[in-house]
Amino acid sequence: MSRTQGSFVRKAAFAGLTALCFSSVAFAQTTAPASGLGQSWPNAADVSAHPNWHVYVFVLNGIKYIQVNDLNGTVHAAVGTANGTSIVLPVGVDAQNVSTPAPNAPASTSSSATTTQTVYQDSSTTVTATPQSSGATAFKVLSVESCPTASCSGSGGS
Repeated sequence: MSRTQGSFVRKAAFAGLTALCFSSVAFAQTTAPASGLGQSWPNAADVSAHPNWHVYVFVLNGIKYIQVNDLNGTVHAAVGTANGTSIVLPVGVDAQNVSTPAPNAPASTSSSATTTQTVYQDSSTTVTATPQSSGATAFKVLSVESCPTASCSGSGGS
């Protein structure tokens, strides 16, 4: 191989390696963490526990944000939760119908088990949805600290 051919091969190899590195950086930037809280179709995995709902979870600075959308993408409710405490976010058409337990309050079991649906559940939080006669949906957020094991299941209608 002549000297000019060797130089050309090295330059081509270097250019290919450089292009590969830049494309890897560009790909890494497209796989950003979940985002889009409040949006109809956020960039997050659907983690719903019920086929009638889409539930998206976002985590930022130790706070878990849970958003519930219907099958059409309409945002119904969102809550933030950390260390057993939950707050209702002013997001969604049913934001005014979301309840969170008062600290150290016993869990209520007043909703009908035949219509209440568990839409999200993980090791620390359960979110249920209960259709109302008005057409709205009431959401209840329960945490491990605020609800005894038996009353958090709310799986009727699943």
